[in-house]
Amino acid sequence: MARTHPSWLGGEDQVHLQLLGRARDFIDSVVNSSPARVALLVFALVVLIFTGLLSLPFASSTGEVTPLHDAMFTAVSAVCVVGLTVVSTAAHWSFFGQLIILIGIFVGGLGTLTLASLLALVVSKRLGVRGKLLAQSALNNASRLGEVGTLLRIVITTSVVVELVLALALIPRFIILGEPFWLAVWHGFFYAISAFNNAGFTPHSDGLVPYETDLWILIPLMIGVFVGSLGFPVILILVQFRHHVRKWSLHTKLTINVSLILVFAGMVLWGLMEWSNSRTIGDLSGSDKVINALFASIMTRSGGFNLVDQGQMEPTTMLLTDALMFAGGGSASTAGGIKVTTIAVMFLAILAEARGDSDVSAYGRKIPQGAMRVAISVIFTGATIVLIGTGLILWISGEELNRVLFEVISAFATCGLSTNLSAELPPEGKYVLSALMFAGRLGTITVASALALRQRSTLYHYPEERPIIG
Repeated sequence: MARTHPSWLGGEDQVHLQLLGRARDFIDSVVNSSPARVALLVFALVVLIFTGLLSLPFASSTGEVTPLHDAMFTAVSAVCVVGLTVVSTAAHWSFFGQLIILIGIFVGGLGTLTLASLLALVVSKRLGVRGKLLAQSALNNASRLGEVGTLLRIVITTSVVVELVLALALIPRFIILGEPFWLAVWHGFFYAISAFNNAGFTPHSDGLVPYETDLWILIPLMIGVFVGSLGFPVILILVQFRHHVRKWSLHTKLTINVSLILVFAGMVLWGLMEWSNSRTIGDLSGSDKVINALFASIMTRSGGFNLVDQGQMEPTTMLLTDALMFAGGGSASTAGGIKVTTIAVMFLAILAEARGDSDVSAYGRKIPQGAMRVAISVIFTGATIVLIGTGLILWISGEELNRVLFEVISAFATCGLSTNLSAELPPEGKYVLSALMFAGRLGTITVASALALRQRSTLYHYPEERPIIG
């Protein structure tokens, strides 16, 4: 339908309105024809905007322009909610720079698909059918198509409420520890937003090390990271049905159960491996060792906060951390990795194959073949990205494999734990890690969403022949 404009507008004004209308129609058609591509473009645009803001002289504490590779690395790390840093967040950035980082974390935590859906709402005042399908996929089908717009608002509201609660829990402690009121408020909100979005940025120059035995600070951070790692679809189900487990969706049950298994298994293994290591927790009391082990297990799956020097851990602990980082958190969450439901689906498929079952099922529900194909694609894509990234960083830095692999997986899985290799790399190495963070935040999500929307039915089938496997 052609757009009409008031007759009292001048010719030049009408031309401007026509150009604006055409641009809006073009963006509207792109959003609804290829939402996954728009999600990529939106995130790339957001990263460029924050890179520009962090490059401004007054974003640094010295008033000097931050080099492009450092500004871009920090912008990607913030928007992709990673937490890796190449300069000290507390020392290098001014209040304005830290505020930009915090806004980047909040915006990035909403997720690519949420941002793409919001773009569609802002530009065209509505979501097309494909846009709603993608948004529904982002929320793991936790809603009917007609409710997608409402649920997007709930997602943003939930983020704000959870972060506010965490901040209110942390602020009194910082005041008691002697910080001025407004500084305590700033630190409380910074940690709250960073924790819920699994970002791992800290506004203190020495991080959380001074609070390694302070449960008033550690417990809210652990709760914030764990809740954020579950994902919005799970949070919405928990808010709606609470403790009525029978009404939970299959996705919710798998996410919570696998997350708890990884947390407690990681705590036990991490604690046993580091129990006698005097460079990490060896000199602490037994109860403090358990707290550190629990904290480390939760944070390795995407939180990014740390209480010990990652470079001083045992090689076996670093390998365990690699595995937990690669696993990540829940789908459509602020966590990274290949997601716990991907692991659950593949484990169930292996179990069904071992038993000789024709169907893969869990909790009285059959898992479709399409979901298993997507899971395989996500795992293969993730492993390929890590392999290529590790090779490039090895070539650029010449560092040992275990240290490079740790940094690469941390970047791809948007975890943020570091052996300080990121800060030691030359600019080209920082650009590679930036690409890994971007791919880790967008790659597997986009692949899964694109595959979910590209399923097609065929009118014929080829003769079946089973190749030899294994």
